[in-house]
Amino acid sequence: MSSDQQYPYGQQPPPQPHQGQYAGQQHQHQHQHQHQHQPYQAPYQEPGYQEPGYPEQRDSGAAQTWQAETWDTQYQPVVQPTQAAAPDTAYLPPQAAYPLPPEAPLPAPGPAAYEPPADPAADAGYSAPTTIGNARITDAQRARAEGRSPIIAPGMQPAGLTAALGLLLAGGAAIGPYALFVPLVLLQAVTAAGWFRLNGMWPARQGIALAFAGGLAADAVLLAVGRENAPAAIIGTLGVWVLLTLVLQLRSHAGADERMYGLMATVASAALAILATGHLAGPDDAVVVGGIAVAVAVLARALPLPGVASVAVALLAAAGAGIAAGGLTDMGAKGALLGLAAGGCALIGLRVASYDYPSRFVHMTAGVALPLTAAAPAVYLIGRALV
Repeated sequence: MSSDQQYPYGQQPPPQPHQGQYAGQQHQHQHQHQHQHQPYQAPYQEPGYQEPGYPEQRDSGAAQTWQAETWDTQYQPVVQPTQAAAPDTAYLPPQAAYPLPPEAPLPAPGPAAYEPPADPAADAGYSAPTTIGNARITDAQRARAEGRSPIIAPGMQPAGLTAALGLLLAGGAAIGPYALFVPLVLLQAVTAAGWFRLNGMWPARQGIALAFAGGLAADAVLLAVGRENAPAAIIGTLGVWVLLTLVLQLRSHAGADERMYGLMATVASAALAILATGHLAGPDDAVVVGGIAVAVAVLARALPLPGVASVAVALLAAAGAGIAAGGLTDMGAKGALLGLAAGGCALIGLRVASYDYPSRFVHMTAGVALPLTAAAPAVYLIGRALV
């Protein structure tokens, strides 16, 4: 290591006793080396002068130090401040401090502002009318939110349509099988459409058409083979339609869950449409009694009565209508049993059509057709037993 790295400038190393004749040469070499590595002194520059290749430096009147690398890290030259100010800051006025403005006093608490009374409609869950639609929740949604029963009966208007259709069935049966065929086809079409809508699947044109075609096929087979072979015609058509529905669903490109839902809904709808053929297979007198009993039962059930009382009144009314219709036919008093059974099946159909927040479309389709469709097996079986 050289002596200029061990000792700062201006200090000499102590003489060594063993150097001898080389002491003078070493002292001369060190003196030359000191002058050779003396720090660079920047010449006087005008204010605002910028050294090329270095960052901009402004003379702000404070002490500055040289920022370039030097050989000696313990020594930094001091640049004396200049008297002249930099051209770009000479025009700035001296900065003076001003006191902050006084804080504004807080307003004194006054009487509470008037608040209008709460709107009772708002507490009830209703909102103001809007131009984009009615934001009010339905009675069914309110019932589910409040934990009440989601069952909503179709009401008097669907009951009136059911009664009219039941009377048409009774009148057609009194005339003949081909006269009964016309209202039966209407019943099967409304059953197929209403069941799909009741299950939340709409539009489902292919499924509705397939189920309705099953009902028509059962009617055609029954008329072809006769009423004595009605069980074979109905069960055989049902089996063929279940197989056909399964094949069509397997060819579908929908997801697995969607295909399963479609399969179950189509099979159930086709089964109901085919079971409605029981009105065509039953005895004429039984169809007359059953149609009248269902019409009276649904009208009594739509009356504004408590639940248990409404069911009891509907069943008693169906039995009474059976007795009255039996007096018009050869069944006589036996019509009370058939009327009671048909009325009970009609109430089950109404219950199914009232479940899980149905819409008005469900009420006007499933709510109209399911009471008569559910009563078809009772009309066929009990009618064959009593006649």
